[in-house]
Amino acid sequence: MPASRFTFIEAASPLHDPKSLRSLLDGYGRALSSLGGVKAEPGASHASLPRVVLVATGGTEQVILDAVGEVGRLPLLLAAHPGHNSLPAAMEVLARVQQLGGRGAIHFLQGPRDEQGLRELSAAVGDVSVACALEHARIGLVGAPSDWLVASMPSQGDVRAAWGPEVVPIDLDSILRPSDEGEMQRAGALAADFRRGALGMQEPSEDDVASATSVHGLLKLQVQSQRLDAVAVRCFDLVTQRKTTGCLALAQLNDEGITAGCEGDVVSAVAMLWIQRMMGSRSWMANPSRIQLDRGVLSLAHCTVPRSMVGSYRLRSHFESGLGVGLQGQMPVGPVTLVRIGGARMRELRVVDGILLCNTDHPDLCRTQVEVEVGGDVLREMLARPLGNHVVVVAGHHAARLRRWHTTMIA
Repeated sequence: MPASRFTFIEAASPLHDPKSLRSLLDGYGRALSSLGGVKAEPGASHASLPRVVLVATGGTEQVILDAVGEVGRLPLLLAAHPGHNSLPAAMEVLARVQQLGGRGAIHFLQGPRDEQGLRELSAAVGDVSVACALEHARIGLVGAPSDWLVASMPSQGDVRAAWGPEVVPIDLDSILRPSDEGEMQRAGALAADFRRGALGMQEPSEDDVASATSVHGLLKLQVQSQRLDAVAVRCFDLVTQRKTTGCLALAQLNDEGITAGCEGDVVSAVAMLWIQRMMGSRSWMANPSRIQLDRGVLSLAHCTVPRSMVGSYRLRSHFESGLGVGLQGQMPVGPVTLVRIGGARMRELRVVDGILLCNTDHPDLCRTQVEVEVGGDVLREMLARPLGNHVVVVAGHHAARLRRWHTTMIA
């Protein structure tokens, strides 16, 4: 991914020799600018960007604390170097920030051309950029979480405090109302696109597909009017009240870059949005359905999946109800990462790299089904200390990176 933009301030004591100090600031300033940094004056507000403090000299501890202002959720990144008592000043500042309940890290640069040190600082800036993006994100909760998600109903305050996004309540009636003529025309075009791309259409009729795609337009209106980055939808009420499903609508939103989760599961929506901001990747929310301890294999299933994540798909009915339209996708075999966040305050994480072995077609599970090898110890831990039902799956092995970010930003 491209380098993240950030601001940096220079903290230097006037007691030091101006000529040598100017040379030092110019050298490190050019290095930070090459990473995407923009020099800012102390006290300037750039809330949407990460902030780095170049600790040029000692004697700047209070100046730095005054410049960065109130300690918040986002970590303070301090760049220190070998001379002018830079490192001791950085250590004193970070100690005070941590005493105040804040977070931060010192990145020690051996010099302006310290490639490894600059790479590590750039990676840290990228991590804080993700946290900044989440801090400014809005997740629409369309209806209440489904009644059965008894461990996945965090308060809006807990979501905000732990991960940053604002949860925006959306009236469920906004997607239960009938679509108007223009909306149905757009739904018909999307339905035709789903039919053209499918290998087959087993249970649903063309009218079923059009009804299911009409939900996309209703959700898109809310996304646009409420300036949403993600939605978590109480989708089963569509089944009971409109005799249709949200499976196609959520799949399409995800493929359009709007994170969309089922069953009003805000916890999984946060995980999916986090993955999208971290890797720029679509993800799949699924139920853990079967466990084979002897093989270390977990079966996952759900009735919706982004089409960009599958090689092919069929249009099926929704598994539980037999109504509406679900997607039976064939996911590529290979490396995947499984993610689950949870806990009383949404600060716990379970993330593991696995291998997607195969797709299955069991008649008693949701339509898109896969088997993932994760190891027996992981499965035993899931059984002993589950963080909740849904698991989020993303292609590739990302556990180490996600775990590092979580340790720095959340844990």
